[in-house]
Amino acid sequence: MLLEINHVTKDYANHRALDDVSIQIPKGKIFGLLGPNGAGKTSLIRIINQITAPDSGEIQFNGEVLGPQHIAQIGYLPEERGLYKKMKIGDQMLYLAQLKGLSKKEALHRIHDWCERLDITSWWDKKIEDLSKGMQQKVQFVATVIHQPQLIILDEPFSGFDPVNANIIKEQILRLNAEGATIIFSTHRMETVEELCDHIALIHRSKKILDGPVQDIKKDYRNQTYTLEFTPNAEGIDISNESLFKIISSSQKENIYNTTIQLNKDVNINNVLIQLLPKIQLNQIIELVPSMADIFIQKVTEVSPLSPDHA
Repeated sequence: MLLEINHVTKDYANHRALDDVSIQIPKGKIFGLLGPNGAGKTSLIRIINQITAPDSGEIQFNGEVLGPQHIAQIGYLPEERGLYKKMKIGDQMLYLAQLKGLSKKEALHRIHDWCERLDITSWWDKKIEDLSKGMQQKVQFVATVIHQPQLIILDEPFSGFDPVNANIIKEQILRLNAEGATIIFSTHRMETVEELCDHIALIHRSKKILDGPVQDIKKDYRNQTYTLEFTPNAEGIDISNESLFKIISSSQKENIYNTTIQLNKDVNINNVLIQLLPKIQLNQIIELVPSMADIFIQKVTEVSPLSPDHA
């Protein structure tokens, strides 16, 4: 494990931001840190970055207790951006790279490489205040990864991007991961979680309520729901069978039916097909696996309604 978060608790005045949270983040993976607004995600990210400290519990980085010596191995892109608006982009990226410990020569080499990757070479003498939010985001992304950190923490990295530029950043995130970086990815965009993340942890009301590999979680939350597209062998055939399944919805176009069914407990789809195939010509069957958005909503509302707590 690159990062082990063990029984971390954090209080602010009368508010508990994190309550005995333990999460393991595997080395070389993209890890989704999820939760509603105010769940505690930002508090945990601040502790990992050593901006604040936990009241109890411990974090280990590569088997060592997290300390100041690890700061240089972490890159952090905060949701609230922090660039110097009056400063020229080239000067700013060079300044931030040197703060990360790079020599001027190495910093310039890496900056020019990243400017080419992100198609921003013509921006060198522009000021931050003259850029759109998305353009500023590209600059901050470069500043986050320029020192080639082992751990990259991205808080809502696609905020302000149009689809084209969001895809460019997505490609670079995958490239960094392929080169060995571990990435913590905090976002509300569940479709991006499905696309990018290997593992996730869900925090709600200061507690971790779900974690694990994305594919295992989706498998655990399968609800035995299928959509069948078929043509009946004879007019007026009734496929209903309450001992095996319930029909959720059904539609018909000409003689082709689209019917969604949910199997009863302990019923296998093969049992259903054995009963149906003498009656229908089956064109297609699709299992409706819950999306991460579905699972997110289900799990959070199981615990309690969403609330505007502050992290």
